[in-house]
Amino acid sequence: MAWNPDQYLRFAQPRLRPALDLISHIPPVTPTTVFDLGCGTGHVTRLLAERWPDATITGVDDSVDMLAKAAAGTGGDGIAWTATSVAKWRPERPADVVFSNAALHWLPDHERLFTQLLESVAAGGVFAVQMPRNFGAPSHTAIAETVHAGPWRAQLEPLLRPSPVQEPGWYHALLKPLARSLDIWETEYLHVLEGDDPVKEWTKGTWLKPVLDALDDSQCADFEREYSARVARAYPKLDDGTTLFPFRRLFMVMVKL
Repeated sequence: MAWNPDQYLRFAQPRLRPALDLISHIPPVTPTTVFDLGCGTGHVTRLLAERWPDATITGVDDSVDMLAKAAAGTGGDGIAWTATSVAKWRPERPADVVFSNAALHWLPDHERLFTQLLESVAAGGVFAVQMPRNFGAPSHTAIAETVHAGPWRAQLEPLLRPSPVQEPGWYHALLKPLARSLDIWETEYLHVLEGDDPVKEWTKGTWLKPVLDALDDSQCADFEREYSARVARAYPKLDDGTTLFPFRRLFMVMVKL
């Protein structure tokens, strides 16, 4: 998928807060190598570099556009940027910290994926992950509803995916046998969004984008209009002009045996 960094960054502040919460839960460590998987525009990668200024920090992403944005914001901070799929990424040697904020939900088969990623974490190293788990909310279910209700159904149905993120207990069962310590929790943020159609604009930068990319300009406008009407009913604008958008996220911080 070709990412649009500008669209994604329209909601930079609420998207950043979960990353800050994840970083704050990482135990005191002094790593020499840190990898940020699915680093996007590199904002969070630079926060990791600030926390561990003596470590070698590498941001990994398969979006050339996102990495270009990341590199443009680098001011001699020594961060390396690697263009590769997280699914194919392998470090030269096991890393002290493997960090991933809002990226792994884009990849399938989490049993295989997480097992492979843990092979890249050194003994005593940290594996820290945050993923959205909001796929049963109207912001996401309305995408499938709009697909099924329109003339584009046959074209778009193959793009629909089941929820890619498992229940917290599933990850606990997978990770616990390999963990010296393991902390898994969920947080539902109540984002207060401004502007017109803010929930549509939010998903337009993420989960909605592959659907819109598959349509021509005319169909795209029609789809956006129908989807927008559905989410506007689910997330009505308040009297002060803002819109409340509850959003659930899953966190895990593991120290490897």
